[in-house]
Amino acid sequence: MEEVLYDNYYMEARREALLALSKDEVPVGCVVVKDGEIIGRGHNMTETAADPSAHAEVIAIREAAKALGTWRLTGATLYVTLEPCLMCASLIKKSRIGKVVIGAIEPEEGAFGSVASISLLPPRGRQIEVVWLKDEFSGDLMTSYFKKLRSRR
Repeated sequence: MEEVLYDNYYMEARREALLALSKDEVPVGCVVVKDGEIIGRGHNMTETAADPSAHAEVIAIREAAKALGTWRLTGATLYVTLEPCLMCASLIKKSRIGKVVIGAIEPEEGAFGSVASISLLPPRGRQIEVVWLKDEFSGDLMTSYFKKLRSRR
């Protein structure tokens, strides 16, 4: 049953990634779920917003906090198509999200074990459960996006 839910919520994160791609943004998408309801969603908007912090996770977490009326997202699960960077991982930990479902590994900036591990940083008492989906679609989407970007230069 839980795996089916992963599929449904994760597909929403994928839709967000495709929205980012349609705006010529790095194709990363994210949703935050609590009590079976999507309470936040986002996709990368760094170029559009001219804002280096406009990552999918930041946008989705802000929306979720607004929906709940609190910055404490205890009991929420974040679904994201690409392993979060250290900035996003810190925000995830700070907002007290308890579980993160990750589509693809980010070998250059990933902060859930690829390059760094947010779990090793203080406060150590706030652990985050991580589920790796190893989603080829999301990985391929990133690869093709950056290949196309390099060919334009």
